[in-house]
Amino acid sequence: MHLDVQDLRNFYYRSALGRAAQKTLREQIARFWPEAKGQTVAGFGFAVPFLRPYLAEARRVVGLMPAQQGVIAWPQGMPNVSVLCEETFWPLETGRVDKLLVAHALEVSERPAEVVRECWRVLGPGGSALFMLPNRAGLWSRSDRTPFGYGRPYSQGQLESFLKAEGFIPERHVTTLYQPPSERRFWRKTAGVMERMGGRLSILGAGGVVIVEASKRVQAPRGPGVKAPARSPLEVLQPKPSAKPAV
Repeated sequence: MHLDVQDLRNFYYRSALGRAAQKTLREQIARFWPEAKGQTVAGFGFAVPFLRPYLAEARRVVGLMPAQQGVIAWPQGMPNVSVLCEETFWPLETGRVDKLLVAHALEVSERPAEVVRECWRVLGPGGSALFMLPNRAGLWSRSDRTPFGYGRPYSQGQLESFLKAEGFIPERHVTTLYQPPSERRFWRKTAGVMERMGGRLSILGAGGVVIVEASKRVQAPRGPGVKAPARSPLEVLQPKPSAKPAV
């Protein structure tokens, strides 16, 4: 079941917990993608809170929002780049996207495999896709007070196996959101410390979100191909019958 776009917006832009989550996730995404100069950047699901850093330098930024979720104009105060689309049929040309972020999409989709195939279609050669999903071992997937408590959570292994089956090659991964999904003042004040420590000390528990970076696998052509007879490398040294001796 897809979340309503208004609920997603209210979480990320109007709650202290959502703003803290947005900050943490943006920082992790920036480690994967430090820049996007002259590139086409797209996000599917509700990825727009994490795309703002690329508006200034990217050639094009597109926020794709599925019809089951709804759409909002984004970014505020600037020309709109968000688009309402069918979940498995995006208004993008094949192979034109350089960077693709998928957030709040696969875990709530009834057709996740078809969504991933559409990701594969639009991603260009050498492009990078980031899949951000609730971590099934983390606290955030167990609380329905945040968008990460809805749908089907994944472990890192499950997500990577799923992507491999649909033509992607997992490259890197990270877990994040070690802070508890709580609005209490103590947890908000210590959120930064917990994020720094959580990535180093697994005893604190699993992060609430898993992010996997994947590239597009392109199959090599199969079949015998076109065969052409090879010329003898010494043919130019053999005298031709019509050749006359030099005087």
